[in-house]
Amino acid sequence: MRYMTGNEIRNAFKDFFESKNHMILKSFSLVPDNDPTLLLIGAGMAPMKKYFTGEVEPISRRIATSQKCIRTGDIENVGRTARHHTFFEMPGNFSFGDYFKDEAIAWAWEFLTDVMDLDKNKLYVTVHPRDAEAYDIWKKYIAEDRIFKLEDNFWEIGDGPCGPDTEIFYDLGADRSCGKPTCGVGCDCDRYLEVWNLVFTQFNKVGDEYVPLKNKNVDTGIGLERLASVIQQKESNFETDLLYPIIEKIIDISEADYNDPKQKTAVKVIADHIRAVVLMISDGVEPSNKDRGYVLRRIIRRSVRFGHVLGIERTFLSNLVDVVIDIYRQPYPELMDRKDSIKSVIEKEEKQFRANLKAGMKLLNGIIDESDGVIAGMSVFKLYDTYGFPPELTEEIAQERNPEIDRPGFNECMRQQKERARNARIAP
Repeated sequence: MRYMTGNEIRNAFKDFFESKNHMILKSFSLVPDNDPTLLLIGAGMAPMKKYFTGEVEPISRRIATSQKCIRTGDIENVGRTARHHTFFEMPGNFSFGDYFKDEAIAWAWEFLTDVMDLDKNKLYVTVHPRDAEAYDIWKKYIAEDRIFKLEDNFWEIGDGPCGPDTEIFYDLGADRSCGKPTCGVGCDCDRYLEVWNLVFTQFNKVGDEYVPLKNKNVDTGIGLERLASVIQQKESNFETDLLYPIIEKIIDISEADYNDPKQKTAVKVIADHIRAVVLMISDGVEPSNKDRGYVLRRIIRRSVRFGHVLGIERTFLSNLVDVVIDIYRQPYPELMDRKDSIKSVIEKEEKQFRANLKAGMKLLNGIIDESDGVIAGMSVFKLYDTYGFPPELTEEIAQERNPEIDRPGFNECMRQQKERARNARIAP
């Protein structure tokens, strides 16, 4: 297994699937195109959803991309685990009524073992218990004792295209195991790393019904950062060349001790978040109090708060933009043209929040000290309304010292504020 940079892995993926007669498309924007069901693109297939349902004729029956993605559903885990991110890239190959399981599995195996030169003896796969077809295909490439049947191997997100999937795992070694007797493929620990998921979308879910699709499709996704961590033999995604240069810059700015667990978490959170911030702003998202603008604002303000943990008392996030762009200017050359505007948006938002950060933190710490395990909704609302603390940020800080927040109480305060604003607008 030879060393490859993140850019080289991405390019190798595209070149491989171009050799398999796929149309290679650049990443779609993080902002969905005319899809009100999505705030942001969170998977490689999301921009092509209508191709899968058959609503729109695909521009090619075979497509491959390396898609920019944003997910914040488990943002509290970012920086605390080896793999969680808000921004990540998902290389994927797609078939719209063309090839199906045979080719998808064969090419995945070929790419990982021949192109990436991964050790075949360290690879394991999972399939859905009732997907005998996938199981039998895998037996051509891998011993049966390394094929596992798991009920979780079915991909669906609400109504829409869905179907069984097969996941490919890489064994990072016994020293990465949780040590439990039950540890094995599918365990939540770091030993068996999922690097690729192949989804066979053969149904369209409508309510409780699974209607067979006229054309069976393939939707696959690799975690680029995950694969880079394997190829570059790093303990986590954060030590790969897709993230570590940002970490080095943050350490340089803050003089943080990367060996201190608390400071290490803060550095990793900021490094993760600034990638998301730069790519979101480049795609036209601006901070606001609603929808995707709120997602961006929350990520920026969370970054500032973790900078506060590191003792950074001045604006600093815009100083990280150059290193992010240096990492990503090859796949996303438009970042160079938008660099100044990206920095401007970040600096303005950081200054706005930083002005209230100290006072808000002082108030919150006092509230936590006096709390009996629950922070009142009115207090959460005051921190939001007066100091710009997103309720999720208040909740996360509070949970570090155990108290919970009264979310229903906060929601009621928000409702009352909106009611007052509405009445003010219609008053004579």
